[in-house]
Amino acid sequence: MLGTPVTDAQGVVRGRLKDIAVATGADAGRVAGLVLKTRQGLQIVPSIQVMETPAGTLELRTPTALSPLRGDENYLFLQQDLIDRQIIDIHGRKVVRVNDVDLEWLGHGSVHLLRVSEVEVGLRGAVQRVFKGLLPRHTLEALSRRFAARGIPWQFVDVIEVDPARRVKLKIDHERLAGMHPSELAEILADLAPAERAAIFTALDEEVAAETLEEVDPKLQKSLLEGMDKHRIADIVEEMDPGAAADLLSELSDERSEAILEEMDPEERQEVEDLLEFHEDSAAGRMTTEFVAVAWEATVADAVEALRTFDGDPETLSEIYLTDAGRVLRGSVPLARMVMALAGSHLNVLAEARVRSCPAEMHQSDVAEVFDKYNLRSLPVVDVQGRLVGVVHADHVISYLLEKL
Repeated sequence: MLGTPVTDAQGVVRGRLKDIAVATGADAGRVAGLVLKTRQGLQIVPSIQVMETPAGTLELRTPTALSPLRGDENYLFLQQDLIDRQIIDIHGRKVVRVNDVDLEWLGHGSVHLLRVSEVEVGLRGAVQRVFKGLLPRHTLEALSRRFAARGIPWQFVDVIEVDPARRVKLKIDHERLAGMHPSELAEILADLAPAERAAIFTALDEEVAAETLEEVDPKLQKSLLEGMDKHRIADIVEEMDPGAAADLLSELSDERSEAILEEMDPEERQEVEDLLEFHEDSAAGRMTTEFVAVAWEATVADAVEALRTFDGDPETLSEIYLTDAGRVLRGSVPLARMVMALAGSHLNVLAEARVRSCPAEMHQSDVAEVFDKYNLRSLPVVDVQGRLVGVVHADHVISYLLEKL
């Protein structure tokens, strides 16, 4: 459509199609206006005031509907903002580049509305763009049909805007990104250029950003945090697993790390600072301090209440730990066994006959062997006095093994 002449009812050319303005937000995908290159400069006309003629040209219903393009309109311009840009295929969970955009007319009586149906990311769109203007239109259409269409429905597309001010103006909705699994988001960020990567990461809320940050490698972590102020980073780090937060801060300079720690809440800061004291290759360097422990004499009802007040990720919990008054590990109860028991049952009766643990200084390779030998999902970590200081989960061990590959 670009370059198509636009005439009035008398057949007088009023301009040529320069760009297409698409609505965002609730009306996302609806073509709101057509941008014309005229003798008076760039002008925009509401799409409802334009119709397609049998000759393939566009005709203005009301020539007076043309108005100057100010540049502050709340639209997404297809040629300017979308063509040849990277987008996220929400449905396919991947990054692709836009080669063309497919539009369709929707008829409603005498009114014809234009909307975006899908974006073309395959060779067909690329061929149409490369040879546009070099070949006759019918020849180009015949050539492009030799290539299979590869389109993504508009509802599965999320636009990556680099300029923060532009992103706010366009009101690009990133809630669909937040609905992705953190590992999928991490893969998408790894595939993007730095500017696009930063645009996506800064649009995420603290919780989603924290979960995603835990899934990327240290080098990419540092890249994502570059340019962010310490207040924002502290908010994200507070949402991370303490062990992952400690690993992240250990990769930063001492000055940068200290500045971030000073912005964190005292309790969460203390947890992370304690973990920073351990060697990264030890069990303590791999553990998390987010676990549920109750007194040796506690009942099932006490454990349920402790679970309700647990601030960490409940999906990581597989057992409840029992400690004495000095925080010395005495036993553990699998969640499945606890759920089957009566509320008044004492946990020490339900506890495993033998609780397995490892010292904080045990090397992570030895920890992996313990997990493999006993087919564990989690392993408590104790200090030299036998006090429970943290827990290593199976995903921590998997991460370590993947790093060795």
